[in-house]
Amino acid sequence: MKRRSAIKNLSMAVGVAISWPSWAQAWTPESLPQTVQPILSGSLDLLGEVVETIIPESSTPGAKSLKVHVLVDRMIRDCYGPEAQQTYAQGLNLCNDFSEKMNQKPFSQASKTEREKVLKEMSVSENPVAKGFITLVKNLTIRGYMNSEYVMTNILHFNMAPGYYHGCVPVK
Repeated sequence: MKRRSAIKNLSMAVGVAISWPSWAQAWTPESLPQTVQPILSGSLDLLGEVVETIIPESSTPGAKSLKVHVLVDRMIRDCYGPEAQQTYAQGLNLCNDFSEKMNQKPFSQASKTEREKVLKEMSVSENPVAKGFITLVKNLTIRGYMNSEYVMTNILHFNMAPGYYHGCVPVK
C-alpha cells in the first residue's frame, strides 16, 4: 500500500520537475496584466470621489490621494461574492442618481457639503442597495486608510519589530 503512494508521489514530483522550466521561461512581468479593469467603466473616478468624501484631505492626505479607492475596488472584485459586487455596481449608479435628484448635478461635480448630504441620504435610505453600498464602501475605506503605509508609519508609528534585544547592558 505504501509503495503505491510512494510511486505516485515520486511520479508527480518528476512531472513537476519536468514542466517547471518551461513554465518559468514563459513567465515575464510583461506577460502579467498590469492593470485590472474595474467592475464598471469610469467607476474608479466616482469611487475616488466617494472615498474622498468619507475621509477628506486635511493636514494629512485624504483617502483618494492614498489610492484607497483602488484598494476598495480591488477588494470588492477579488474578495467579495457576486451579491456584494452587484450592490457595489448598483450603488455607484445610485450615487449619481441621488446626487442628480438632490443637487441637479452628478456626484463628481457636487460640492463637498452636497456630497456629504448625498452619502448621508443614501445611508438612511429605505433602499437596501444604497444602504449596503455605503456600509460596504465606508468599511473598506476606513480599513484601507488605516492600513495604508502613510498612516501606519507617520500617524500610528508602527514598528515592524517592536522590543529589541539588548544583550550587554549594565544591570543596576
